[in-house]
Amino acid sequence: MTKMSTSYLGDLRTEATHIQSGEKIITDAPLDNQGKGEFFSPTDLFATSLGCCMLTIMGISARANGFSIDGARVETEKIMGTDPRRVVELVIDIYLPANNYGDRERRLIESSAKTCPVANSIHPDIKKSITFHY
Repeated sequence: MTKMSTSYLGDLRTEATHIQSGEKIITDAPLDNQGKGEFFSPTDLFATSLGCCMLTIMGISARANGFSIDGARVETEKIMGTDPRRVVELVIDIYLPANNYGDRERRLIESSAKTCPVANSIHPDIKKSITFHY
């Protein structure tokens, strides 16, 4: 079980510590919600975690099946709604390196991304618009 500890630093800023590694992440409230926007906001991290998870699971699948996605990247856009203020859509663009992936590799890449643990944990009311760029 992974544990994290988060402290409120004041001025709408937090610091989260990954207990096992000691690595830290600082968050700020976003500019459109009274913050300074100097660091990722909590909802930015939520959106970013989806892209990180997709790449990780795609990499695991690629490794297990004898090919590479090294150099792949994800761009994520978070769209906020109001009443209540929440993430309503995540627009994900996945860019794969020019490796001449065959149909089998593309199916593995796409199914891995769409079924990563974070994607499976996001409420179905949040729209996920995913585009793969080969």
